[in-house]
Amino acid sequence: MFSYLIRRLISAVILLLIVSAVTFGIFFLLPKLAGQSTDQLAQQYIGKAPTPADIAAVKKNLGLDKPVYEQYWDFLKGIFVGVDYRFGPEAAKCHVPCFGYSFKTHIEVWPEIQSRLPVTLSLAAGAAVLWVVSGVATGVLSALRPGSLFDRMAMGVALAGVSLPMFFTGALALALFTYQWPVFERSDYIALTEDPFGWARTLVLPWVTLAFLYSALYARLTRAGMLETLSEDYIRTARAKGLRERKVVVRHGLRAALTPIITVFGMDLGLLLGGALITEQVFSLKGVGAFAVEAINANDLPNILGVTLLAAFFIVMCNLVVDVLYAAVDPRVRLS
Repeated sequence: MFSYLIRRLISAVILLLIVSAVTFGIFFLLPKLAGQSTDQLAQQYIGKAPTPADIAAVKKNLGLDKPVYEQYWDFLKGIFVGVDYRFGPEAAKCHVPCFGYSFKTHIEVWPEIQSRLPVTLSLAAGAAVLWVVSGVATGVLSALRPGSLFDRMAMGVALAGVSLPMFFTGALALALFTYQWPVFERSDYIALTEDPFGWARTLVLPWVTLAFLYSALYARLTRAGMLETLSEDYIRTARAKGLRERKVVVRHGLRAALTPIITVFGMDLGLLLGGALITEQVFSLKGVGAFAVEAINANDLPNILGVTLLAAFFIVMCNLVVDVLYAAVDPRVRLS
């Protein structure tokens, strides 16, 4: 098990390096291949009507006049040890992890992302708990009574949840439960450390709306996996031994059906941690997703690059956790 974890950690580090190289190439190499000069790239840090001396100074300070491989090496060093930018006699310290400075605000990218991260983490964590519990429970109950009224109703609601887009269900939830019937007041995000009750109150509606979208998929996946598992020979053997139905369903049936659910959960959670763009936009939550939308609209490459690398990090880490959970849930993974 220990050697398996070491192999997965090494693979995760290599994958993150590859992602960082590809991301750096997309944002810094492709513009040059498309015809953008280093002067044009440096001009975005200055503003309107820059002088040739200003452009030359920015190119030198940011290393834009260096070869691409040196720029990438400096970029990696900035992430792990930080960078000192010199502007004449003064020096500006870009702290670890350094993703550079914004084109528009001239503020470090990481502190901006860090201030938005608690919103996205709160949204993703709360919604994940809701959709996993409700989706898996609904799928198991439907599989135990296939063809029943509950099964048909649950799968009908699940089909609606999978089919309806987030911007529709989110806007509908706001219209009904905030404006038509003021059950949930619309307010700005409140930090968990400041007011736990207020934190939960501001996020309940986004949690439920987002969980409705994802729990529908998990209910269908769980139902399909449970129906297949409950027809296996070892399930009939377990029942013939006189085991309780709860133990047969949970320990033997659900455990075997969890593998695809864990896989999808790792991907979904990783993507959400990288920014729930539509949900944050609909509910006016200033998280990483909203920050990414603002950066894209402003064509602010350092901010876009920082969000992209953060999302890649979360996806890789979540998949690493999924691999570990595979070994815990399925003994065959440990044996292989």
